[in-house]
Amino acid sequence: MNHIPATTSAARPAASRDEAASLLAEQRRSTELESLIAADPSRFRIATGDRPTGPLHLGHYFGTLASRVRLQRAGVQLFVLIADYQVLTDRDVADRLREHVGGLVADYLAAGIDPRAATIFAHSAVPALNQLMLPFLSLVSVPELRRNPTVKEEIALSRQRAVSGLMFTYPVHQAADILFCKANLVPVGRDQLPHLQITRAIARRFNERYAAGSEFFPVPDALLSAAPHLLGTDGAKMSKSRGNALALASTPDETARLIRGAKTDGQRHITFDPLTRPEVSSLVLLAALCQDREPARVAEEIGAGGSAQLKRVVTDSVNEFLRPVRARRAELAADPGYLRQVLRAGNARARGIASGTLTEVHALMGTGHAALDQHGG
Repeated sequence: MNHIPATTSAARPAASRDEAASLLAEQRRSTELESLIAADPSRFRIATGDRPTGPLHLGHYFGTLASRVRLQRAGVQLFVLIADYQVLTDRDVADRLREHVGGLVADYLAAGIDPRAATIFAHSAVPALNQLMLPFLSLVSVPELRRNPTVKEEIALSRQRAVSGLMFTYPVHQAADILFCKANLVPVGRDQLPHLQITRAIARRFNERYAAGSEFFPVPDALLSAAPHLLGTDGAKMSKSRGNALALASTPDETARLIRGAKTDGQRHITFDPLTRPEVSSLVLLAALCQDREPARVAEEIGAGGSAQLKRVVTDSVNEFLRPVRARRAELAADPGYLRQVLRAGNARARGIASGTLTEVHALMGTGHAALDQHGG
C-alpha cells in the first residue's frame, strides 16, 4: 500500500541489525511468494491503493501500476483503493478531490487494470470499511502507534500546522483497508513494512480474542516491491507535488520540456553509475525501462553524446512508451460517465464485501443490531 508518500532514503535512519535481518527475511518471503503466485494465483487477494492528490506518473507506473497489471493478468484478485479520506493525513483540505479521483480511475484503466476483474473503489464510499476502525483501534496501544517509524517521519515532514489524529492512527486505517476484504497479500516498499506489521498484529489479536484462534482474518504477507529508484527532473524524488514528475497524462511536448530541463552533471561521457551519478543514471534507467533493455547498454550507446543526446533518447523513449497509454487515457477522459460507472460498480462490490465482513465481526464480538436485538436492545 502506498497511500502515504514513502520517505526518502536520506530521511530514513540507518537500519539496526534486527531490522536488516527482518528485511532480508521479507525479501526471501517475497521471492517465495512469487513462486506460489505463479503456481496458483487464485489463492491470493491483493489490496493496494493510492491517494488522489494528482495525476499518476512514471514513478507510479514502474513502481506499482505495472506490477498490479502483471498480477491481475496472472489471475490474482485485485482490490485497488482510492484513498480519498487519506488525503487529509498531511493536508488541511482535500483539494480538487473529484477531479483527482476521476483522473486516478482513468490512469488505472489506461495502464491496463481491468475493471471487470479488479475492484476499484473509493474509501469514502464504503462506510462498513471505516466502521472496522473502532474495534481495530482497541487492539493496538498508543505506544505502538507512536513508535511507528513511517508515521514519525511523515509527522516530521507534514505540511499541516498541527498533526491531526488521522495521521497518528493512519496504520489502523490501513489495516481496515486491507482486512475488510480479507486480503492476504500487500505489495509494499520497505518504508511501508511498519504499517503492514501493525495490520498483521491487528489480525492476529482479533483472531485470538474473538475467533478462538482461528484465522478469521488472514495475516497478510508483504510482497516487497523491486521498483526501480527513479528521480524527478530536479534530482529529488519523483513526486506529484514537486512538479518534477512525468505524468502518464502529459503530452509529448510537455514531456520533452520537462526532460530538457532535467538535472544532470558536468561530465560529458554518459555512464550508468547510480551511486556517483544519480541524476544521469536515473535518466538512463528511465530510457532503459521504456525500451525494456539493460541501463548499462543504453548508457554505452549514448557514450560521448553527452547530456543533450541522453535527453533526446529519454524523450523519444518515454513518448513512444506512453503513446498507447496516452491514447487510451484520452478516450477514457472523454467519457467521464464511463469512469463514474466503473467507480460505482467497484464501490458497490466493495460495500457488499465490507458489509459482510462487518456482520461477521459483529457476530464474533457480540455487537451490532443482531446482538442488541438478542439482548433486548
